[in-house]
Amino acid sequence: MKASIFLDKIKKLGIDTIAGVPDSTLKQLCDAICLDQGKTFQHYVTHNEGAAVGLATGVYLATGKPACIYMQNSGEGNIINPLASIANDEVYGIPMLFVIGWRGEPGVKDEPQHVYQGKVTCKLLEVMGVSYNILDADTTEEMLDTYFAKAMECFQQQKQYAVVIKKGTFEPSESFQWENGHSLGREEALGCILKELYEDCYFVSTTGKISRELYEQSNLIYGNHDKIFMTVGGMGHASMIAFGAAQADTDRRIVCVDGDGAVLMHMGALAIIAAQAPENMIHIVINNAAHESVGAMPTGYSGHSYANIARECGYQTTKTVKTKEELTEALRAAKAEKKLCLIEVLVSLDSRADLGRPKESARKNREHFMEKYNER
Repeated sequence: MKASIFLDKIKKLGIDTIAGVPDSTLKQLCDAICLDQGKTFQHYVTHNEGAAVGLATGVYLATGKPACIYMQNSGEGNIINPLASIANDEVYGIPMLFVIGWRGEPGVKDEPQHVYQGKVTCKLLEVMGVSYNILDADTTEEMLDTYFAKAMECFQQQKQYAVVIKKGTFEPSESFQWENGHSLGREEALGCILKELYEDCYFVSTTGKISRELYEQSNLIYGNHDKIFMTVGGMGHASMIAFGAAQADTDRRIVCVDGDGAVLMHMGALAIIAAQAPENMIHIVINNAAHESVGAMPTGYSGHSYANIARECGYQTTKTVKTKEELTEALRAAKAEKKLCLIEVLVSLDSRADLGRPKESARKNREHFMEKYNER
């Protein structure tokens, strides 16, 4: 199915607002939405999926029209509270359409963080009282019309409706392309961080390509990755994992290697970390202004600084860098100071087509990390 046809069908439901967090399974749809550039739909890339439910609620209150919310199925967890306590028909009764990319579909090989989420994707919708249908490459326009007639019935009853999208549902189409204007490559920056800090620190890295690149770079430079806890799921939570470790063992230096989209998703963590000000924590934000790991759609905060926010929250030292030389200087200062600091690294939009994935399971990564961490 062409993504443009799918969007036309959404428009016929009376929807003119689309919001959400991008997903690689929905890349063709996300590209089509971006290429529309506001001509047909008002489009918002929200900081997390639950916020999109809030936005959709406001749109309905103001216009009486439902909104469309897109997400990877990992985002179902973020929508449960506002869906249950606001949108549900036993509370306010706010109709909305969910478009959910199905990672970890049972029987389809996928990454470890998606396996369990894939098993419970449809069960969660059933528990939440959301009617749904599953779309795949064999779904015809006539079938979609039938599904969306069901969606309209749900809307009229002030209920929600979802379509769960399998990989390969949408045809390849024109890609949305943009540049952020930065020249420092992410892998080059990560290699620099490892060379300056790996021997003296322990790492917690965020989900996506940052963890995959740290894995390869650490193996290349040091022959191991034992001091890196790769948070392959739970987008936005790596900083609190790092904070928890830093608070629990103040004798170790903990480095959180975060992404800008991940920080944005749960930005309240900055305030909590700053309030405690662990002097043994270094927080590094790799900022390419995009959700690059799932298709490079710009974030809803693209072009703005996280260092400024961290400073206002109370981080003792903040720095924004855009060259390898500036990064090296900032890392050495952070290592010497022993204060809570945040280093924002502005990097370009690029990644290798042959970028690998960790060979070990998530559990093995955790076991190796803890074994290395507990060596005295």
